[in-house]
Amino acid sequence: MEHQNNELKQYLVPGKTVHLIGIGGVSMRSLGPVLMRMGVRVTGSDRDASSSTKELEEQGIKIIIGHYEDNVVGADCVIRTSAVHDDNPEIVSAHRLGIPVFERAQAWGVIMQGYKDAICISGTHGKTTVTAMVTHIMMEAQRDPTVMIGAYLPLIQSCHRVGQGDTIILESCEYCDSFLSFYPSLSVILNIEEDHLDYFKDLKDIQKSFRKFAELASDRVLINGDDPHCLQAVDGLSYLTFGFGEQNIIHGTNISSDWQHLDVVCDGAFYCHLDLRVMGWHNAFDAIAAAGVAWMLGVPGQVVTDALRDFNGANRRMQFKGTYNGADLFDDFAHHPDEIRALIDVVKTLPYKRFVFVFQPYTYTRTVSFFDDFVKELKRADHLVLAEICAARETDTLGISSRHLQEKIEGSVYKETLPEVTEYLCSIAREGDIIISSGCGDIYKAIEAMIENKEG
Repeated sequence: MEHQNNELKQYLVPGKTVHLIGIGGVSMRSLGPVLMRMGVRVTGSDRDASSSTKELEEQGIKIIIGHYEDNVVGADCVIRTSAVHDDNPEIVSAHRLGIPVFERAQAWGVIMQGYKDAICISGTHGKTTVTAMVTHIMMEAQRDPTVMIGAYLPLIQSCHRVGQGDTIILESCEYCDSFLSFYPSLSVILNIEEDHLDYFKDLKDIQKSFRKFAELASDRVLINGDDPHCLQAVDGLSYLTFGFGEQNIIHGTNISSDWQHLDVVCDGAFYCHLDLRVMGWHNAFDAIAAAGVAWMLGVPGQVVTDALRDFNGANRRMQFKGTYNGADLFDDFAHHPDEIRALIDVVKTLPYKRFVFVFQPYTYTRTVSFFDDFVKELKRADHLVLAEICAARETDTLGISSRHLQEKIEGSVYKETLPEVTEYLCSIAREGDIIISSGCGDIYKAIEAMIENKEG
């Protein structure tokens, strides 16, 4: 990995041309503008046109819609997203032409070496929210950060930001060990649970990956001290802990019953007070982590208070979408049983008459691996609507369908297509309902279509 990163360095310099395959994806669309700031000529391609590709074209990046062999001609190197495989025509052409091919994570690893503070936020859950919170704090602190985040953040009106300061903030994913290409000066591990079992063997294998990630930090490591899986993973390393428990050097105290008001103590002393607009214990927990990062970087506590008071969440994190027939419509990214549990915990505290949960499982392997846990959590909704599994990068070799979940949950409803989901929701929506779509696929389109039907 180190050798490959060093090789890539020679191409990420002024005058070189880099071609990005899958440039419109969440993990790729921020890469183009950052490389352009470095003086690199950038071209890109994607399977479909989108608002992201349009935005990048407006910034001066030549983008081809569709994957063709000629797309890579003239490039000094190619960088691809993990969703692009070796049989992609552009990859095949690059190999034939002798153009080196690198992974997206490797590019970010090279880029972050140019920053004094490289903050990498990892964990099975909460990465996007904590990255967003830290971004709010660093913007309030006038650090002018560069940011790469896995969702649209209203504050920066994008999922990325190209700053002029010496701080870079990156959401750092463990899938395929991609975060092991990074060079963090501060590594954050929010939690470690079983996930991505299409790549990792088991929990111990995942813990090994996070341990390697912690070892990369040139400066400091901050971990969830309430999570035994985290503590096991970094045993023997130097680190600081955060959490709700008072044993953590950074912890929350004086927490209100609705989790939206709390104090943060750092190293035995009051650091800041938080008045949060986002709801739930998980958001309070994420705010403690973000405050811990700020404290470790010398940011005054009042800055954290001011920054998080204005934080309304990132895109697709309990995001209010509108109303239909008196029902309030929300969308969320939760796609792991633990995330669904946290989301439902929040909803159960809200004064709605009925909770309609619209869930789209993500990938066949995840559905099989966590089947019983999904059943346990999903049955907590007053009314459950199941969309078919979002295949993403997989093909169904396991014979699994959302129908199998529906058969285990009494009263639940299965709809094969998103238009069918929308039609059904429109037929049942009523005053006093909260309707939430959930999943990291395209289930949000079913809710958005309800709004469009109303407006039409």
